[in-house]
Amino acid sequence: MKTTYYLLTTIILLAITSCATTKNSKLYGHSWQLEYISGTKIAFEGLYPNKKPQISFNKEKHKVQGNNSCNGYSANYTIKDSSIYFSEPGPSTMMYCGEGEQAFLKMMEKVNRFSFDDNGKLNLMIDNVTMLRFKKVK
Repeated sequence: MKTTYYLLTTIILLAITSCATTKNSKLYGHSWQLEYISGTKIAFEGLYPNKKPQISFNKEKHKVQGNNSCNGYSANYTIKDSSIYFSEPGPSTMMYCGEGEQAFLKMMEKVNRFSFDDNGKLNLMIDNVTMLRFKKVK
């Protein structure tokens, strides 16, 4: 009976871990381009008329890097289940290109969850509300 219990417990734990790893693995191996941001007074196309922000996840270093529409950035991140937290972005280049980059970086610091929708898009959320939505860049 003990052997059956331990075997069943091991199988359940492996299944749970496997599902979490599979979900997180969608983050890696490509870049994500921003296509929606919430909480701004300026329309999306007005914030990002020329270049949309991008983000890439480095699994080994637990770092994100990308472009905030104007300047490059990098930050550390932590993931546990569907929770995600970003540190304050490190030094970047200092060109000023409007309000879009600051809106993006401030929102990145506030998000605390992530999910993928049925179309494979990455949603960064505050609790259950999508604040940033990204599409995969090939």
